Amino acid sequence: MSIRITALTDPDCGPSSHRLAWLAARPTGFPVGSAFLRLFTTTGQGHLAEIELNVHPAERRNGIGSQLLAAAVATARAEGRRCVTVQAAADSPGERFLPALGFHKVLTLTFARLTLTQADIAALTEIIRQPHPGYRLESWDGTVPSEFAETFAASRRAMDDMPMGDTDYGTVVWDVARVRAAAQAVEKRGELLHTVVAVNVSDGAIAGFTELVVPGDGKGDGQHYGTGVLPEHRGHALGRWMKAEAIRQAIEYHPDLDGLLTDTADSNRHMRAINDALGYLPTHRTLLYQLDL
Repeated sequence: MSIRITALTDPDCGPSSHRLAWLAARPTGFPVGSAFLRLFTTTGQGHLAEIELNVHPAERRNGIGSQLLAAAVATARAEGRRCVTVQAAADSPGERFLPALGFHKVLTLTFARLTLTQADIAALTEIIRQPHPGYRLESWDGTVPSEFAETFAASRRAMDDMPMGDTDYGTVVWDVARVRAAAQAVEKRGELLHTVVAVNVSDGAIAGFTELVVPGDGKGDGQHYGTGVLPEHRGHALGRWMKAEAIRQAIEYHPDLDGLLTDTADSNRHMRAINDALGYLPTHRTLLYQLDL
């Protein structure tokens, strides 16, 4: 089968990355697949690229995916990247396809969902009311308030040692400008960003955070983003405390919301235990593959 691979212009360009795109089509112009290559540009992740690959199910096993992947990998190599990653659903054809092309599995992610009508409100309330000496909870919507901006940006290093298996993930360097840009990007999409933090009462600095993004109309499912506690403040159950409060606020402020989604690396046993205790139920698994260039 004759397939034409065409490079496209992708407008998805942000402060921390930009994307390139390719379209696979038959000579008639009928599209049969696509590939996107995200090139990270910030300090700590300039070595990394991420591929998203899609081929129409009826067109698979005809070499289309291989051609698209080759175009993306060649560009990543030309851009001086050290590695590229791509995700595949567990028990999908990708589990056979990617290793055959030299990719190796580096991480397994479990996706889970909490149905809000089935949330145990009494249990959540009990978790939130439990004393956490030396800490208090604060929260806000949208962009971080100025009084918390510096310590919130500093608290993002809580994610630096997040279990990532064998992924060559690097580190994400955060400052106030990046924190605000991330919140503005959520707002620009028409979604709502809710943040709950644990504050160290001795100095007023943020010790940990959890973020939740909700559709702009307050319906459907919300999506948990990062949850992290700084190493020097771990061991006080702050992660479970903050996440329980985020769930409570979602139920109170968005009564039409159906559920909350989260994804966690299987190697992150601590966060998986928190999700299990709060009532999240697994829905599916995704495998992350990496090719070292």
